[in-house]
Amino acid sequence: MTATSSVPTVRATPREWAALGVLTLAVVLLAIDGTVLALAVPSLTADLGPSATQLLWIGDVYSFALAGLLVTMGNVADRIGRKRLLLIGSVAFGLASAGAAFAQSPEVLIAARSLLGIAGATLMPSTLSLVRTIFRDARQRTTAIAVWSAGATGGAAAGPLVGGALLEHFWWGSVFLINLPVIVVIVVAGAVLLPESRGSARNPIDLLSAALSVFAIVPIVYAVKHLAGHGLDWTVGAGVVVGVLAGWWFVRRQRRLETPLIDLQLFRIPAFSGAVVANSLSVFAFSGLLFFFSQYLQLVRGFTPLLAGAAELPATLASIAVIAVVGLLARRVGPGRSIGLGLAVAALGMAGLAFAEGLPTYVGIAVALAVVGLGVGVSMTLATDAVVASAPRERAGAASAISETGYELGVALGIAVLGSLQTAFYRGALDPDAPSAVRESLASAAQALDPASLLLVHAREAFTGGMQLASVCAAVMLAVAAVIALRVIPNRQDGPHEH
Repeated sequence: MTATSSVPTVRATPREWAALGVLTLAVVLLAIDGTVLALAVPSLTADLGPSATQLLWIGDVYSFALAGLLVTMGNVADRIGRKRLLLIGSVAFGLASAGAAFAQSPEVLIAARSLLGIAGATLMPSTLSLVRTIFRDARQRTTAIAVWSAGATGGAAAGPLVGGALLEHFWWGSVFLINLPVIVVIVVAGAVLLPESRGSARNPIDLLSAALSVFAIVPIVYAVKHLAGHGLDWTVGAGVVVGVLAGWWFVRRQRRLETPLIDLQLFRIPAFSGAVVANSLSVFAFSGLLFFFSQYLQLVRGFTPLLAGAAELPATLASIAVIAVVGLLARRVGPGRSIGLGLAVAALGMAGLAFAEGLPTYVGIAVALAVVGLGVGVSMTLATDAVVASAPRERAGAASAISETGYELGVALGIAVLGSLQTAFYRGALDPDAPSAVRESLASAAQALDPASLLLVHAREAFTGGMQLASVCAAVMLAVAAVIALRVIPNRQDGPHEH
């Protein structure tokens, strides 16, 4: 019998479940903002004329900024208060959304998206650590995290539906402007319902560590993007060297600091380290493919933006349905096996999607998306729960930030790597003498060519082939994540930190 077991169970009140609604709404908003732009690519391309590289940066600079600053902001939240930082970040997010909505050039839109990422970095770790603070009962916490995870996965998948509905009637900037009324609800309801919580650390944030955490992430991601999109040159090597050196310096510095930015001791907990790695790989596969899947539905299948968004609903609905069964599954099967099983199911669904993309009907795509959504929903919920439960309560913000850094880095790398692979395959399948507009992207090809053009038909076939290749790569990544989860994550929570 441990000391933990003698502590009375503290059940959540209706007010606390309402607070969960506010936190989930914030996560939904962030997740939607990560994918809502995918459907706007054709109209955005026609309006702003971005290059293929600019288009990729518009898509993933948001996640780069999030990933680079989450660890720092998680520590800030532990010090100044998680509720306070969430409310400040929400206001900043609304202002950045307005800037993105009225951007007049690709460069301005990229800058606005980066500011959205910076503001979003103040929200993500606060939401998850507040869930840990509010829900003390383990079973209720698992249910709460299932709701939170459904907000993240469902929001990412629902982004195209929201975007499609807006783009049927408004210009592409509306996909950002819709954030403003949601932000008002989060700020007003959050101020009333959310409790304040802090960690025990009172030392100032180590600014050098914060800078090193950014320089360890962004240059390597840039190198991957540049290598896949433009080939090997000196900037690729420079990016890798800068990233590796900054990462080495960062780790070395954390070991010496009395209050480190990242508590490296957390990675000695199998449930924590395994869950972070498995979650990052699964999000890499899921989000990386989702960004280009919306373009595939519109530009190859000929769906309207609204219909394309609706076509991705099976993944959303399946990830939400997980809430009903995930707690029982964890208790009966165990966290490690459940996470591994979920990832394996998602891998099968992704492989099925690769096959269905070459079929003339939509039915196979719908079934494959539902299978992917179900698997990712189970794995993400239980992996997040493993991270939150295994970390000390006073380090909840920092631990949540590590988890969310892995999540956002997975999103950014997924778009960069799978997107660059898809683009490279698309260009490789085209005739070398094809017009530059056709080689740039399928979106620009659709703008430049007659709808009945044979060259456009061939471009669509090349794009479909690229999507199938990206889907196979995503399936392999999910399978690797499943193996990691089964081998590393235990089938019980690590008790010493559950208090």
